[in-house]
Amino acid sequence: MREGNSPRVECEVHVEADPDRVWELVTDIELPARFSPELQRVRWLDGADRLGLGARFEGHNCNQALGQWRTVSQVVELEAPRAFAWAVLDPDGRYGNGATDPQAPMATWRFDLTPAAGGTRLRHAARLGPARSGLDLAIEDIPDKEDAIIEHRLADLRAAMQETLHGIKALAEQSR
Repeated sequence: MREGNSPRVECEVHVEADPDRVWELVTDIELPARFSPELQRVRWLDGADRLGLGARFEGHNCNQALGQWRTVSQVVELEAPRAFAWAVLDPDGRYGNGATDPQAPMATWRFDLTPAAGGTRLRHAARLGPARSGLDLAIEDIPDKEDAIIEHRLADLRAAMQETLHGIKALAEQSR
C-alpha cells in the first residue's frame, strides 16, 4: 500500500436494545465467526477465558483470493459498555514481517456503542495497516491496480461487517 496509507472501513446499525446487552454480544469473541464469511473460528490464548485489556486470541480465516491464514489479536481498548478494539498481528510471518507489535498491527478492528433513541448505535470499524498484510501482497503482484485492489478488499470487509452487525442486531433484539 502507499506509504502512510491506512485504509478504513466502517458500518453502523441501530439496535433496539440497551448498550449493556449489545456489549455482551460484541465482546463475545467467538460470535463474529457465526456471521462472517471470512472468519472461521476464534479461541482465547494464554489460558485466558474472558475479555481483558491485553488479552490475546487466535483467529482462523479463509478467503477465496487470500487462502487460509491464522492471526493473533490483542485487546488494545476496552471501555465497557462503550468501546472494544483489538490489534491483529501476524505471528507466523505470512506477510513478510511477522507483525507482533500491537502498536503496529496488520489491522485494528473495533466496536463502538453509543446510547441512541432508546437503543444503541453500534459501529464496527477496521483500519488496515500499518504492518504488511495480504493486501500488500496483492498490490505487489499488480501495482498498477492498487486503487482497485484496495476498493475491492474494503468492499469485501464492508459486506462481512454488515452481516456481523445485522447478526448482532437480531440476537440483541430477539432477547428483548
